[in-house]
Formats: sequence, C-alpha cells, structure tokens
Amino acid sequence: MNENLVKECEQIMLSEFSEMHGQVQLLHEERTNLIDALRQLEAANLEAGASGKHEFPSLGRGKYSECSTTASSDGKQEFEDVSEEDEPSFHDTKEYFNEPNVGSVTNLSTSGYPNIKRRTKLPDPAEKEKGVSLWSMIKDNVGKDLTRVCLPVYFNEPISSLQKCFEDLEYSHLLDRAYEYGKSGNGLLRALYVAAFAVSGYASTEGRHCKPFNPLLGETYEADFPEKGIRFFSEKVSHHPTVIACHCEGKGWKFWGDTNLRSKFWGRSIQVEPVGVLTLEFDDGEVFQWSKVTSTIYNIILGKLYCDHHGVMQIRGNRQYSCTLKFKEQSILERNPHQVNGFVEDVAGKKAATIFGKWDDSLYYVSGDGISKTKVSDPASNASLLWKRTKPPPNITRYNLTSFAITLNELTPGLQEILPPTDSRLRPDQRHLENGEYEKANLEKQRLERRQRMSRQLQESGWRPRWFEREGESETFKYTGGYWEARGHRNWDDCPDIFGEITEELADSA
Repeated sequence: MNENLVKECEQIMLSEFSEMHGQVQLLHEERTNLIDALRQLEAANLEAGASGKHEFPSLGRGKYSECSTTASSDGKQEFEDVSEEDEPSFHDTKEYFNEPNVGSVTNLSTSGYPNIKRRTKLPDPAEKEKGVSLWSMIKDNVGKDLTRVCLPVYFNEPISSLQKCFEDLEYSHLLDRAYEYGKSGNGLLRALYVAAFAVSGYASTEGRHCKPFNPLLGETYEADFPEKGIRFFSEKVSHHPTVIACHCEGKGWKFWGDTNLRSKFWGRSIQVEPVGVLTLEFDDGEVFQWSKVTSTIYNIILGKLYCDHHGVMQIRGNRQYSCTLKFKEQSILERNPHQVNGFVEDVAGKKAATIFGKWDDSLYYVSGDGISKTKVSDPASNASLLWKRTKPPPNITRYNLTSFAITLNELTPGLQEILPPTDSRLRPDQRHLENGEYEKANLEKQRLERRQRMSRQLQESGWRPRWFEREGESETFKYTGGYWEARGHRNWDDCPDIFGEITEELADSA
C-alpha cells in the first residue's frame, strides 16, 4: 500500500467522523432542550398546584410519570433510546397534563398521608457480616424442596415473599397505559402493554442472589402507594404447600393471583417453578391471564452466581388479542442473554405485532408479522419502545435491591400504628437483618421457625385464611374484602400475634 493512499483514507475517515459527530451533538442538544422544556412545564404546574391555581386540569400520572418519577439521566436515556417514529411512546404535551386521574388516586388511598417521602437506602449495618458456606448448608439436600430447608439468615434478603409479590407491580404505570389505550378502542396496544407488564416483573431479579423470608401462616403485607395510584395486599394462605395470594387495585384495573413455588436443588443449580395463575381485569370487562416461567439460579458451588428465566409464557385474553412470549434459556456461550421474543395475535390466529427485548432491560414491538433481527441495544427505526427498566440506586448493597424494593420494608411515619400484627414489616428477624443485627436476626429466625413447624398442624385442624378464599379446589384464591375497612377503623381483634412468643396454650392448640 502507498503511504499517501493510507493518509488519504485516514483523512476521509476523520472527515466523515467529524461530520457525524456534529450531527450527533446537534441531536443531543435538541433533545436536552426538549427535556428541559418538559421539566419547566412540570415545575410550573407544581407551583400552580401549591398556590391553588391550576394552569392545567391535573398533573397526569399515567403518561407523564415515566419522565417525572425517574432521575434526569433516566429521562434523557429514555428519549434517546426511542425512535422518532415511536408513536406509542411520544404524545402531545397536552395529553401529559390532561389526564383527570388525581381524583381517582385520592379516592383509592385510605392512608391519610398521600405525600409520602420514601427512603432511598437501607439502614447502615450495626454489625460486620460473617460469611457462611452455602454448600455446607445444602449439600445433604440435593433433589429436595428447598422451601423446607432451614438456612441461616445470612442467605436471606430483608423482605418477605409477600413483599416480593408486590415487586411485580413496580411498573404498574404500564397497566394504567394499557387501560387508557383499551378505553380509546386500541385493543392491540392494550395487549402489548399487558405483555410489557408481565415481562417487567422479572427485571428486579437481576443480581438478586439472596432468598426472601418464607412468611408464617397468616402473615400479611399491605402496600398503599397513592403516588402510583395503587394499593396492594397479600397473605400466606397455605403452609403445605406454601401458597401466597395477592390482590391489587389500580386506576381502571384489578390484578390478583396466587403462587406456589416448587424449588429443587440439583447440585450446581436451584430451579424454581411457579405454580398458579395471575389475572388482570380491566373495568370494561377485558381479562388477561398468564402463569410465570421457570427460574433457575446457576453456579451455586463454583463460578459467578446468576439467575435466568426460561420457558414460554401464554397471556390469554378474553377478547380480540392474546400474546405468546418465549424467554430464551441462557447458554454457556450466550453473548446476548436474557432475551425475550414473542408476538400478539388476534382470535383468527393472525399475528398483529412482534415483540422483542430483554427481561432485565427493555421491550420493543414492531407492528405486523415482521420479525426484527436487530439487536435490542440498537432497535430498528420502526421498532417502538414499550418498557425500559429504571436505573439501579446509587447505594447498592450485597442484596442488590432496586430503588423500589428498598421502600417495601420501610415503616413510614404513622404507619406502624395502623398495621395489623400480621404485617411483614413487624416481623422481628427480618427487621433485625435490615438493621444489620445479624446475631439477633438468627435467634429470632430460629424462634419463629419453631412456630412455623406448628403451622401444618394448625392448617390440618381447620385453619382458614383471614382475607382470601378459594372458590373451588382448583380455583385461584380471591380477596374477600374488608381489609382496608378494618384498617380504617384499626380493628384487628381477629388477627393473631403470629410474631409473639410461643405460649403453652398455643403449643397445646397446635
């Protein structure tokens, strides 16, 4: 090669790069200005709300929340990732501020403290942790159900399985959006956003290697989030098999289901198979049902611990659209893990849209039967963003809890006084673990496990759930009502003190 020819090629390349860099910089400035304009509109609306003068009918929670509830860098990234042809993700500014939903949020909340400041980090540990070998704990339990194996508190994260169920509602705004699209007659986009919601529940599992606390029989958990327009309730309704039932009310929709986790240890991995049906019902009568896919935790003994979800998820609708999603199992040489692919089809079996993405990052769709071969990190220009995961918190602990999960076990001011004695936030071993008091947490866990051993006898003697009821042997547990009314009157007379000391009378009754 001639040296002059090489230099000439370099000059051409640098010239092209310089031109492209200028275009990118201009695009960056335009989008930064757009985000600044949105922030100014939000600030003006908040100031008007504080002074009692509303320039807009209300500050919409549905569409606008994706930009306003995340950090500024998140908002910037979200706008950069979406193409200009992404119609479902971009809306006229007027639409952001005209959703008349503040009233419905207020009516939904019975807490009396709608403006709640939630924490952004866990308490600093009071003690230094002592490492424990997982292999030494479970080597004699190969092939057994791990829900019946007692592990030290070191392997737990400071939330219960009841609270873990509520993590599936972190991106509940997707259901708000699905409700609005269905109400306006767009059934396809409703089905797409329901699919995005079903996938988004897995995002918080990335990097989570500790197990949640197994609730006691009759243990409950409530979550009143007026800022999200939802309230949630769950209860452990069966000890053997372990079954957790939940119910959530949102803006124009209800979500409920029960879950029985079957877990097995296979030497190098732990496999968890959820058994149960999740149901989503909109106020207009449209219903979607699905079951979760299999989850596996790999490299228990050697190597880097990681979690993967795999299998086929069928989201069945009772009207025009249903959805099929395939969670691809991660192989040893997989360069692009956590992939999800699927499609929405109508009652005639015709594919209306193709879905692709990653369960720990984002989900996109393309209208019609076209299957995109484009990488998720660089979606095609005709692909529209359905959902994107929020960034992790800056204060990461070994539990790898998300910003949303950090708030789940928090006792906000005035909350403890109105909770029933069965709420997970009042569980002592879980509270000690959150505070980093590991010795106390282990002692309390051992004490409560003695109570847990009596649960099967209590269940066999005719014990029944307080807030849920199963209509038939094969039916899902459904919320019977009354919890939020009892909470309003602070009437917990029929709720036992399940975290208290074991008395002789209790032992005799068991």
